Amino acid sequence: MKKVGIVMGSDSDLPVIQKAVNILRELDIEYEVHVYSAHRTPIEAREFALSAREMGFGVIIAAAGMAAHLAGAIAANTTLPVIGIPCRGPALDGLDALLSTVQMPSGIPVATVGINNGANSALLAAEILAVEDEVLAERLATRRASDTKAVLQKDEGIADRL
Repeated sequence: MKKVGIVMGSDSDLPVIQKAVNILRELDIEYEVHVYSAHRTPIEAREFALSAREMGFGVIIAAAGMAAHLAGAIAANTTLPVIGIPCRGPALDGLDALLSTVQMPSGIPVATVGINNGANSALLAAEILAVEDEVLAERLATRRASDTKAVLQKDEGIADRL
């Protein structure tokens, strides 16, 4: 199975990335995490993106806040799918990062999840990898069924609380 590459613009994004890592572990997907900034370490970020396919990655998750150029910088240097996680920042509560991540120019796509939504980034990465991996597809189906069961259990218990 291909690996998931995870890049964050700053280690302050670690709480968001931890949610992604937890799901990748649960689904038994190999991953690698790095801190590369689109602005402070552009050469390293570019080198990672350029070599990602050869290093065995099948998808890259990129998390950044504020100007949030990291996902686009990674996507500009690879043809692997890139999933951007806009991270909440101090000025506009993450809206700036969301717009920077989602508004990519034609030809350089970045799939974008919600602000701080590391969990959905990992699930989307798993779904991308599962296109060619039936075992992973079954793990995802099992997880989805478990999530459904949990909601239905809450439904059953809600009457008791009201």
